[in-house]
Amino acid sequence: MADQNKETPKIITIDNVKYSFDTLTDEIKSDLTGLRICESQLRLHQDSLKLLTISRQAITNQLKNKLKDITPIE
Repeated sequence: MADQNKETPKIITIDNVKYSFDTLTDEIKSDLTGLRICESQLRLHQDSLKLLTISRQAITNQLKNKLKDITPIE
C-alpha cells in the first residue's frame, strides 16, 4: 500500500517562475512571510475603506432625510 501521508511539495510562483519552497534560503522565506503580512494588511485596510464608504453613504442619507424638514438659508 502506498504511503498516503506524503506531503505535496510547496511551490512558490513569482513572475510565472516556480520555485520549491524547501530550497529557498531562510532570508527568502522571511521575505515571503513579510509579503504575506503585507498582503493581509492591504486586504484588511481595503475592507475597512469599503466599510467606511458604505457607512459614510448611510450617514449622508440619514442626514439628508433629517434635513428635509429644515428650511435652508438663502
